[in-house]
Amino acid sequence: MTTFSEGTVDAVVIGAGHAGCEAALALARTGIKTVMLTLNLDSIGFMPCNPSVGGTAKGHLVREIDALGGEMGLNADRSALQYRMLNEGKGAAVQSLRAQVDKNRYHTEMKRVLEHTENLRIVQGEAAEILVENLNDTPSFADGDSSPSMGSQGPTCPPLEGWVSRSDGRGVLPPRVIGVKTTYGGIFSCRAVVIATGVYLNAQTITGEVVCDSGPNGFSRATALTQNLIDLGFKVRRFKTGTPARLDGRTVERAALDLQPGEMTYPFSFLNDSVPTEQTPCYLGWTNEATHRVILDNLDRAPLYNGQISSTGPRYCPSIETKVVRFSDKARHQLFLEPEGADTTEVYVQGLSTSLPHDLQKEMYRTVKGLEHCDIVRYAYAIEYDCIDTLDLLPTLEFKKVEGLYTAGQINGTSGYEEAAAQGLMAGLNASLKLRGLPPLVLRRDEAYIGVLIDDLVTKGTEEPYRMMTSRAEFRLSLRQDNADLRLTEYGHGCGLVTEERYMVYRNRLKLRDSVMGALNLRAEHGIADMVVAKYGGQPLTSGVSYADLIRRGIPLSAIMEAFGILSDVPKDVLLSCETEIKYEGYLKRAAAEAEKARRMDKAPLPPDLNYGSIEGLRLEAREKLNKIRPLTLGQAERISGVSPADIAVLMVYLSLRN
Repeated sequence: MTTFSEGTVDAVVIGAGHAGCEAALALARTGIKTVMLTLNLDSIGFMPCNPSVGGTAKGHLVREIDALGGEMGLNADRSALQYRMLNEGKGAAVQSLRAQVDKNRYHTEMKRVLEHTENLRIVQGEAAEILVENLNDTPSFADGDSSPSMGSQGPTCPPLEGWVSRSDGRGVLPPRVIGVKTTYGGIFSCRAVVIATGVYLNAQTITGEVVCDSGPNGFSRATALTQNLIDLGFKVRRFKTGTPARLDGRTVERAALDLQPGEMTYPFSFLNDSVPTEQTPCYLGWTNEATHRVILDNLDRAPLYNGQISSTGPRYCPSIETKVVRFSDKARHQLFLEPEGADTTEVYVQGLSTSLPHDLQKEMYRTVKGLEHCDIVRYAYAIEYDCIDTLDLLPTLEFKKVEGLYTAGQINGTSGYEEAAAQGLMAGLNASLKLRGLPPLVLRRDEAYIGVLIDDLVTKGTEEPYRMMTSRAEFRLSLRQDNADLRLTEYGHGCGLVTEERYMVYRNRLKLRDSVMGALNLRAEHGIADMVVAKYGGQPLTSGVSYADLIRRGIPLSAIMEAFGILSDVPKDVLLSCETEIKYEGYLKRAAAEAEKARRMDKAPLPPDLNYGSIEGLRLEAREKLNKIRPLTLGQAERISGVSPADIAVLMVYLSLRN
């Protein structure tokens, strides 16, 4: 094939899903000349699964993306049909914002933003090869892994101790990216590449006995890149996910289902003040014995149970077949009917993901009350795809074996739009920082859910599609949705992604929060305070109290505001942030102390060329895991599955003697 130049740029982003969009914007908005390469411009920001953004722990990720200067929260607010706050009856740490969005508008709005972004060129085409120089001169350790790299420390971003240049002391240049070649022979010369191919690599959709070589929703798949990734040293494996059918909303009996209206909560983006008063409702339904009987009587035709599908699927978002078989004691399973958009009759049936044949899908859906006469407009399917082992990545999401090569999103074995977008932003931003000669941005586990997500991937790896959950975050009381800007906007501004306009909004919110905290520490009128305390079953007051004291006594801030007529014009998330800081002050102080201990461990670097096999006292499993992952710090080593506290003690003694 004849090759030709497509020009020279700084970076290429492969893929235009949620990871690719955030990566491209992070690069271009920080002054990096960028090309986004996508199989189809109509798939930019596409939602192949549920038409929603956020959810448990995922809402945290979206607000963190926004706080850092990303686009997902803004785009979700622009296209939102309905908002709800999940877990509102529980503590602030696990409350999560979720929005139904118009999936077509989400796509068109994201495409519009990308098309009008300076430094960004969008090209429709398929990547065939990552071009790399010095590939055969890779310096290696005993186990074959190349040394991690990073530039010098600096004040712009939080430091990550223990990172050194790959060529440091070796006299051999590392393999590094020099370009991307397309299937048509076009070559983009560049110094950094972010691979964000989603579920498109060698994708196959499976419905009953029918297997199609296709990406999601009938889009073309990508077939040229997988072998190149293997040749570069990636470990490639096969994962699976799936999606439910879409119904014609005109054939759904909504009166037979439970109404789920929207809520007047706060939006995703810190740049927006409120949510729409008019929102589109969703509906709830249930499977039943007849639904389950259709499945159980036909398991021999179910690809998940007849051996047709052998790849690993998501544990926390299983198909209806898996739920019925695994939870055979449950008489019913909940499902949600969600609108696909304002200009379509299509309805998404969350909770009924399946890969059954079309005839059985039709029979199964019509067993549900309210769906007895439903027509399917898009049948459900499972999809298998290639992804990589994230233990081959640095905490910046850069590939350990090739400098300038980053991966983000479902190619990293994660599931979900929000997890993908968070990785895309961090991969794009770190590629930008490296190209600008600045230190990396690596968020700690006590700083962000994004930090937890990436640390889990590069330290523990994943053997199944990874989903973010609040239970994964040990510092979740500090990592709330309401304070994401307090935790992260300074970092985004320091790295050049948060604009001065956004930063000014943040500074004004910070001033407002400080004024609210000051107001809550004022003395409350004694008589009214007595009545409020009595209403909530407290002991009579013997002395004056502040509004903050009332919160510490367990009285909700909303009740205090109503009784005293204060703070009525303050945004809900600011009020929640202040109330939580006061209510859980003691817990937060203890969490801060634990976080400081973890930070001290992460400040203890491990030599990149350390031969763990030669360290006496380390257990065999620990030696194997440490040699495979090659942690950068003692803190990262401590979080590796299979490395015990005793192994960490051995490492600490070894390092002290070595120094």
